Amino acid sequence: MNNLTVCGGGVLGGQIAWQSAYFGKQVTVYDVTDEALDNCRAAHKLLWQVYQDEVGASPDSVAAAQNRLSYATDLAEAVASADIVIEAIPEIPEIKTEFYAALAQVLPEQTIIATNSSTLLPATFAAATGRPDKYCALHFANRIWDLNAAEIMAHAETAEATLIAVTRFAIEIGMVPVPIQKEQNGYVINSLLIPLLNAAQSLVTNGVSDPETIDRTWMIANRGLKSGPFGSIDFIGMNTAYNILSYWGNENNDAQMLANAEYVKANFLDKGHLGLQTGQGYYSYPDASFLREGFLDVPEPDQAEAIAKLTFPKKN
Repeated sequence: MNNLTVCGGGVLGGQIAWQSAYFGKQVTVYDVTDEALDNCRAAHKLLWQVYQDEVGASPDSVAAAQNRLSYATDLAEAVASADIVIEAIPEIPEIKTEFYAALAQVLPEQTIIATNSSTLLPATFAAATGRPDKYCALHFANRIWDLNAAEIMAHAETAEATLIAVTRFAIEIGMVPVPIQKEQNGYVINSLLIPLLNAAQSLVTNGVSDPETIDRTWMIANRGLKSGPFGSIDFIGMNTAYNILSYWGNENNDAQMLANAEYVKANFLDKGHLGLQTGQGYYSYPDASFLREGFLDVPEPDQAEAIAKLTFPKKN
């Protein structure tokens, strides 16, 4: 499958598109507005340098990757030649269902569809696609060029040929396939990650600790990590974090999770701070403190007083 359409040019959709183009696929990015596509183009320009710095890509190879990318706001045009469509639109069931119904009207008969949903099951949307046998989940982690796991999950009607083709496609774009043997909200990665991020957010929402202290603590306890929970939330993006917390908070009647969602909305989304995407989330980029040398070092003794003052109980 050499022709890919990525539907949704946000943080991870943009990364999937770039990674696939870098590995030789012809890629079209579809989104509903020109503004969204402009943001995706800007992200791809940044990835030019990221791939040279972190992947060792040559200037010629990143230029070739960009030449394999095109962008469209017309859905029929975007998918006309697609061998595979990867859906990477917001983590809101109603929006996904509506999208699949529209996609079914214009998609070529042979095209496979994969969802990059972070926590939702493919069975939820299989009927809406109009081709449940050609539909499964293919979930990527943020920083796809570095954290190159691709989780593959079927639903009851997924054809074996679809799973073989999607697994082969994942390998061809530099991914390590992770077969999921039973439908599970969150697959492997997010079944582990979402509870961690929610627990970290609860500590901040409830005033127990601050994001930088929590990240430093987690990174010390897990030496070798490149970020802590709040650095991860910034990478994932505040929209996705809010959508997940809000959806599962309502689904499970979880008051703490809903309070966490409201915290993200009030402190970030309502102020236009989307995380790494806008340069401002829990940290300011590119000079986020957790990225600085010495972030995990033992402090100097003369910092003891300032640190101790953070321990004093807050007055209500």
